Amino acid sequence: MKIAVIGKKQDTINYVRYITAAGAVPLVSLSPEALSSCGALLLPGGGDITPAFFGECNHGSCNIDTELDIRQLQAFELALSQHKPVLGICKGMQIINVGLGGKIIQDLPPEASLRHRYDHGDKYHNSVIKNTSWLYSLYGEQAIVNSAHHQSVGSLGSGLEVIQYCSEDGCAEAVSHETLPVIGVQWHPERIDIRRSGIDGKKILAFFLSLVRQSVS
Repeated sequence: MKIAVIGKKQDTINYVRYITAAGAVPLVSLSPEALSSCGALLLPGGGDITPAFFGECNHGSCNIDTELDIRQLQAFELALSQHKPVLGICKGMQIINVGLGGKIIQDLPPEASLRHRYDHGDKYHNSVIKNTSWLYSLYGEQAIVNSAHHQSVGSLGSGLEVIQYCSEDGCAEAVSHETLPVIGVQWHPERIDIRRSGIDGKKILAFFLSLVRQSVS
């Protein structure tokens, strides 16, 4: 089973390890067309999305790579047209939201940013999970997750629902599409420390791979 990862090789090492450890084959590429030989798409973490792509001027976005944004949004559109499952992680979840017409909170308020921004290591905090979601079946009602971001999903893209949120400030921690095999998490299951969180991030990828198998059966 091959999974397309649209990103730069030097920035996707953790994702390659994550996919390989699950018994799948990662294909890292900057070409959206790489998806044609793969069963699914993984959109990795990274910098901030170019605000023009969700109809705004820059109000605190940084580490922008517009060329990469274009390629990731194109790959997402291709995945939808080809009915292939999509998993977005951190920035990848935000790409999903923007690709479906949603918006991004470009710079979280200071009190929220302190709980999520990467500063000499991931931030760990509690979250609440919707009890009717696929995520609940993996982790139950609450989970400690790791954050590394200063932005958050704002208004939701078409067909998306928030299925996990930070219990302290309400920031969306996971989304799921109502009808399509499209899921996203704001936290980082590919590198979460099970000793600090008590949860196994491999379960996210295992669930995603089950969606891929269903899509080709």
